[in-house]
Amino acid sequence: MDVNHNTHINTQAPRSISITQAMLYWLKLGFISFGGPAGQIAIMHHDLVENKRWISEKRFLHALNYCMVLPGPEAQQLATYIGWLMHRTWGGIIAGTLFFLPSFFILVILAWVYMAYGAVPAVAGALYGIKPAVVAIVLFAAYRIGVRTLKNTTMWTIATLAFLAIFALKLPFPLIVLAAGLIGYLGGHLYPTHFKIGGGHGATQHTYGPALIDDDTPTPSHAFFTWRKVWKITLIGLGIWLSAMLLLISNYGWQGAFTQMGWFFTKVALLTFGGAYAVLPYVYQGAVEHYQWLSPTQMIDALALGETTPGPLIMVVTFVGFVGGWVSQVFGADALLSSALIAATVVTFFTFLPSFIFILLGGPFIETTHGNLKFTAPLSAITAAVVGVILNLALFFAYHVFWSPDNSATLDWFSVALTAMAAFVIFRYKANVIAVILACGFLGMLWRLFY
Repeated sequence: MDVNHNTHINTQAPRSISITQAMLYWLKLGFISFGGPAGQIAIMHHDLVENKRWISEKRFLHALNYCMVLPGPEAQQLATYIGWLMHRTWGGIIAGTLFFLPSFFILVILAWVYMAYGAVPAVAGALYGIKPAVVAIVLFAAYRIGVRTLKNTTMWTIATLAFLAIFALKLPFPLIVLAAGLIGYLGGHLYPTHFKIGGGHGATQHTYGPALIDDDTPTPSHAFFTWRKVWKITLIGLGIWLSAMLLLISNYGWQGAFTQMGWFFTKVALLTFGGAYAVLPYVYQGAVEHYQWLSPTQMIDALALGETTPGPLIMVVTFVGFVGGWVSQVFGADALLSSALIAATVVTFFTFLPSFIFILLGGPFIETTHGNLKFTAPLSAITAAVVGVILNLALFFAYHVFWSPDNSATLDWFSVALTAMAAFVIFRYKANVIAVILACGFLGMLWRLFY
């Protein structure tokens, strides 16, 4: 098959791409980037490596390897990296922003419908049916990451300890990530074979013809590494973050809802190792338990709606921010929508700002090293810990879905059955997550309307 495929390789390199052409593609990608990071990366590989040939597979995978070791949404960071490599700083900012902007507007609209009309029987019934699907989806996420990560006794031990740390000891998520990373760092030096877990992204490489940014294409001038650039990007990045925080503090005070959202979601952005599922327990600890911006049920609904929209799953924080702003009533009871819109914007801004800084800061260094990155041991340990953390999240969701909040002794058998059905089709047939959510929502609506 490979030989036959290679006989049709285009031998001419594509023409240079203008920033306007690139912008149109990134906007389109923002609307079609379903399927989580794996699906989003697959779409970009198909479009940019195979079809458009904007970048060679080797350079694509090299950039991806860097994005995988960063906190934050790796697919969005990969788009930022490629946009920056092609069209300098503004190319990266445009690519990274358009990757999640459509999702932002879609989630804001869904959150408004949820808060304004969530009590309508049909809407409430649909949300009732969606929650069991979320339990099954989170369980499958733990399974999927576990299969890829838990390859030996060491990894299983780390996952188990992480689960016990958050489930039994109630330790904060940042501490678990820090401990796992430290174990990985030390273990990678002392027992490297125990921490050698492959990511699976770069196992196979093909040739699709000459690319605009090919294997041997010289590094563009803006991508050269200099310490001057490092300090410049660092100061600009910190300056933007500090200016935004000072603006919030001067207008709303340190204890104001918007200010606390900016501070909290900055920490969220720096802790998103291993995907959005990993950091959701931390978001729950802060947004639900500490700040009480939303209820446990609303947190489950946030994840459900985040699963049905394009863009990175971490966009659930936009929903969290919207609900938090609505509940906080910063501008009074007559301006709930304004408060919610600003809160959603604040949360999204502070969640994604570090991702742009990481790419613009580290990109030039990564372009000087076209070998394998040597950060895999800490990442492997963190990812193993994430499996335990996600399992705890699934149990947390299951408890709030299966038992009535008014009577913990009453088991909701319909929700249990719906979760079992959703888990069966997801695990057995790898059913599309969006289709499962919509089907469960429809069944939940029928149950609530006619039962």
